[in-house]
Amino acid sequence: MRIVNTEQAQAWNGYEGTHWARQQDRWDEINDGFTGPLLDAARIGPGDAVLDIGCGAGATTRAAARRAVDGRVTGVDLSGPMLERARASARAESLDNTTFEHGDAQVHPLAERGFDVAISRYGVMFFADPVAAFANIRSGLRPGGRAAFVVAADGADNEWLRALGALGSDFPLGGFGATGGPGMFSLADPARIEEVLVAAGFAQVQVTRTEAVGRWGHDAQDAAGFLMETGPARHRLSLLGDAEGIRARRALVDVLLPAERPGGVLLRSTSWLVTAVRP
Repeated sequence: MRIVNTEQAQAWNGYEGTHWARQQDRWDEINDGFTGPLLDAARIGPGDAVLDIGCGAGATTRAAARRAVDGRVTGVDLSGPMLERARASARAESLDNTTFEHGDAQVHPLAERGFDVAISRYGVMFFADPVAAFANIRSGLRPGGRAAFVVAADGADNEWLRALGALGSDFPLGGFGATGGPGMFSLADPARIEEVLVAAGFAQVQVTRTEAVGRWGHDAQDAAGFLMETGPARHRLSLLGDAEGIRARRALVDVLLPAERPGGVLLRSTSWLVTAVRP
């Protein structure tokens, strides 16, 4: 397997990948509100060949496979731990039209594989060279093939990030919520999205703002503990002393208390739903 995005490969085959694989049910509760709109925008038909980029533990791959019942769905991801979870879940659901490939989508052999559609839910913001990566994805589509992606919009409109930001000096988020990349908000600017996709050879690029509410925990204490396990928060927590860490956890619980509902702690995330076509 050839990898050029080495920093992300280390992260997603280390703590991040293990955490997401272990907590996949929780992450699916958080992000599932974007899955239906993504698949609707992709217009997946029963016989389509679908490519799922940055498929992670395979929730979107399996959802696509249930639509492409007579087709095939291929998930590609850098993370070995998440792909193990993806394969196990597909087997448990008897989804025989799914396959998973361990690879760096920027250089993974995709060319001329004739996919009808490429999808991704939060899997395309981490490329070292986004133009090269999207050009490689485009090469895997047949002429006229479609692409549909969900990427994070501005950090200020994502309530989970605002909750961490409310901790002030204990959790200075720095560039985490900024555009640029690679990173979660590398494609938060619609103009940047269009620039990258056009340079990669896509046409008919459309960017639509969308939002969904996700369940982050059954109460504020549970949600705060989970947020503290995420990569940026965990890194910052490691830099604090024990007393400061305890204070930050308690403060985050207080910040999240107003978001408690009968169904749990519900926080709104805002994203861009992007569609494009290979000419």
